[in-house]
Amino acid sequence: MRVIVTGASGALGQAVCEHLLGQGTSVIGIDLRAPDEPDSRFELQLSDVDLSDATSVQSAMDQITDGGAPLTGLVNVAGGFTWETIMDGSPESWDRMWTMNVKTALNMSRAAVPHLQDHKGAIINIGAGAAAKAGLGMGAYTASKSGVARLTEALAEELKPRGIRVNAVLPSIIDTPANRADMPDAEFPAWVTAQELANAIGFLLSDAASGVTGALLPVSGRV
Repeated sequence: MRVIVTGASGALGQAVCEHLLGQGTSVIGIDLRAPDEPDSRFELQLSDVDLSDATSVQSAMDQITDGGAPLTGLVNVAGGFTWETIMDGSPESWDRMWTMNVKTALNMSRAAVPHLQDHKGAIINIGAGAAAKAGLGMGAYTASKSGVARLTEALAEELKPRGIRVNAVLPSIIDTPANRADMPDAEFPAWVTAQELANAIGFLLSDAASGVTGALLPVSGRV
């Protein structure tokens, strides 16, 4: 397999890349920020890629596909989170969450599809279990993750004739250092680990999931 992982420098992105590299997958990591140190195990590590800008995304895709092996997968990990109430927060937060969580996945998927269709490739998006019902302070974030779910479903239907599968995983709270720092009194063992999510993503990319498309797969740990 030859797979692109966006948000490759983040906690989940790193776990997904490690999982795929361990399976012998050729991994291309994309992020806005450069990795702390280059990793020779990657086929390619691209930084300074603005996934919210279609031109920047297409430039990165041209570099990836110029003379390279066939592309077989895309994992849209890049995204963001904000907690703020509607009345005390900023309307701009809604635009920012939409851009970070939906538009990045949309731009990357549109650029990748022409290179996936000849090889029955797969696209995996990162949704959120919390998007089913917004809690206090979660309006902008869960609205954007609901958008990811609808993007996944609509694109899956659109790409069925081309043989491209599109699915999403829906994590609960991911056990990361940042989340532990933000919620020090939480029950960490109940959270889903980045590795557990990476395992699910690896399955959805694999031939074992060849019959699965349009799925929104809860990966919620014990929450």
